[in-house]
Amino acid sequence: MSAVALALADLVDDRTASPDGYVRLAVGADTWMALAEGCAAGHHDLGALWADDGRMCLALSAPSPGIRAIVSLETEGGRYPSVAARHLPALRLERAARDLYGLQPIGLPDTRPWLDHGRWPGRQSEARYEFLPVEGEGLHQIPVGPVHAGIIEPGHFRFTANGETVVRLEQRLGYVHKGVESLMAGAEIGQAARIIGRISGDSTVAYAWAFARAVEAALQWAPPPRALLLRGIMAELERLAHHINDVGAICNDASVLTIYARCTLQREDVLAVANACFGHRLMMDCVVPGGVAADLTPEGVGRIRGLMQRLEDTRAEVLRVYDSMPSLQDRTVTTGFVSCELARQYAAGGFVGRASGRAFDARKDFAYAPYDRVDFDLKVRQAGDVDARLMVRLDEIAESLRILSQLLGRLTPGAIRSDRPVTATVTGEGAALIEAFRGDVFVSVRFEADGRLARVHARDASWFQWPLLEAAIEGNIVADFPLCNKSFNCSYSGHDL
Repeated sequence: MSAVALALADLVDDRTASPDGYVRLAVGADTWMALAEGCAAGHHDLGALWADDGRMCLALSAPSPGIRAIVSLETEGGRYPSVAARHLPALRLERAARDLYGLQPIGLPDTRPWLDHGRWPGRQSEARYEFLPVEGEGLHQIPVGPVHAGIIEPGHFRFTANGETVVRLEQRLGYVHKGVESLMAGAEIGQAARIIGRISGDSTVAYAWAFARAVEAALQWAPPPRALLLRGIMAELERLAHHINDVGAICNDASVLTIYARCTLQREDVLAVANACFGHRLMMDCVVPGGVAADLTPEGVGRIRGLMQRLEDTRAEVLRVYDSMPSLQDRTVTTGFVSCELARQYAAGGFVGRASGRAFDARKDFAYAPYDRVDFDLKVRQAGDVDARLMVRLDEIAESLRILSQLLGRLTPGAIRSDRPVTATVTGEGAALIEAFRGDVFVSVRFEADGRLARVHARDASWFQWPLLEAAIEGNIVADFPLCNKSFNCSYSGHDL
């Protein structure tokens, strides 16, 4: 099937968006493929792809004109034209949707399973998973994982190398598949909120917030102003904890233990303050539909302000040591390069995208409260290497401290949670995009008539970052893989669902 690239802006035109900011469109196969061609041509970005009750859905966005849409296609006998056939970043999403729901993408470039490892009850065991063939003189393969030496989640990495130089890396993920989408189907709001907050523990605030906003849009449920400020405070604390931890971990993989130790202590400081202020180190279950479950006392405000000063001191010290160590920069500069073109093609979010010139941040491009009234800069670098990804993190620590200062200064007494509307019109579905520490998190919800959730889909930023890690390691030595991997810090759990 041939298709001419169609820009989302031309399709959406002047159509009215839903309360969540998304225009919803049901299209035919020709328009579906034209939009896929539009992704490949760079007219708009692919945000998510999922199956829903016999339909395939695409979340698309064009940040420049500021438009978003959720496009659905009814399948024919469970079959539909593959988006990945025209736009490769959809490949893993389509393989996962096929494994989970049985819908077959016609023309899929790679038909191997993705999340299905042949061990699901009630399914016939799959044949042995075949990695891509290796051809060429002097090439050898190095299998790593899925069980690793450190206390990390499982993932298999198959290196093809010529001596010490990596020629190709192929990933095999899905080992921590948890069936979270099935667990949320038919669930009540409170139960689903607890599940979604556990998809990836290091982004529990972001996931809970995205779910809450999607539910609130569907039910026309407005949280109180103080709750919105508290959500922002929690999200920035989450961002700070993991950014400073990643900076230390990257330096640890380059054998600079002093920075690692300082950053590890600082992360513990953030988590301890979060626990004292909100009752949980990771602030899990603190963001709920309708508002938040924990308030911030004046003493808590003081704790956070003290933490902010200590974080700024740590950031300044890390920069001083980093700049004074050519041996450290020798490990990070030019290592693990991701081109600006690849970052754009995959719509890579977070520090991975911003380190490779993609100036996207959901807090700015599709601003939501309280960020629509906050002054902060979007820091972008062009080098696309480990050094750039580390420096973007340090840049964002400074910006998060600015954001926290503004949010704390605007806190006024008030309610922190509103009751679910009884007479509100239920739109039936809602979606939200939230900026987590590693990039944008997308959540879509659809309700049954009885008020239970019929379908919840969550997409982690890692879906579009993991493939770029394969590109980043090419031409580097095998020993630099831990450094490249940590500079990405993709989520296994957030990806494997």
